[in-house]
Amino acid sequence: MVPIPNCLLLKKIYNIIMNKKQKFYKIYSNLPLNLRNEIVIIINSEPLTWKVAKLYIDEDTKLGEEILTKLEDLEII
Repeated sequence: MVPIPNCLLLKKIYNIIMNKKQKFYKIYSNLPLNLRNEIVIIINSEPLTWKVAKLYIDEDTKLGEEILTKLEDLEII
């Protein structure tokens, strides 16, 4: 078995423990208020700010799940 560097191991454990939604809320809560109005992602040719993304995620919509998946793929969360 190949040893895994500590930082990679910790990141893997962190990702297992925290789901996408929890990671989003952690990042969102630490954002300065003025940055929450900035565009974070573009989905279906439509720019979404952090605040709008949070609304979709709060309501557990399909778009909210898509937002979370894309943010995770881009390693934003």
